[in-house]
Amino acid sequence: MAKVTTLAEKIDALLPQTQCTKCGYDGCMPYAEAIANNGAAINRCPPGGDEGIAALAALLDQAIVPLDPECGAHIPHRVAMIDEAACIGCAKCLKPCPTDAIIGANKFMHTAIASLCTGCELCIPPCPVDCITMVEDKNFPALPNVDIARERFHLHTFRLIRDSQERIDALADKERAVLYDQHAPR
Repeated sequence: MAKVTTLAEKIDALLPQTQCTKCGYDGCMPYAEAIANNGAAINRCPPGGDEGIAALAALLDQAIVPLDPECGAHIPHRVAMIDEAACIGCAKCLKPCPTDAIIGANKFMHTAIASLCTGCELCIPPCPVDCITMVEDKNFPALPNVDIARERFHLHTFRLIRDSQERIDALADKERAVLYDQHAPR
């Protein structure tokens, strides 16, 4: 486990690392920072449930409060299951998966790796054929290792930023080439 130093890091260490955004923030660390720096409520994490709220309350010396129903209900951990026969290989589920637990390529079927799935459900809305469901899996009844989930989220975020920058650079190179061709002596 990484050395925890700031209050936000201590809070983040108590969160389940599903990165589901149900709390209204873009991930567990942004929620932790909002709690630490802006006094956000400690009861906005459905995956953490009552245990998570109690842990946050103890850390912050606050009263235990019920889960905010506007954020959703606490349910047992579930994992994404892709109906591979119905999957059209559109790859729209890959980018939103915060831990890269879904594998596949464009125009090929996809599958979810249950042991890496945090149950965030972020893969469901972009699926145009509704081939993804969340199921309880007796082999994975609890959230994945939070340290692994956090690291996979950081790697996923790094990859998205890198890919975006590579696309920007490639488009800029194309634009320069077109401008050069237009102004090149003939």
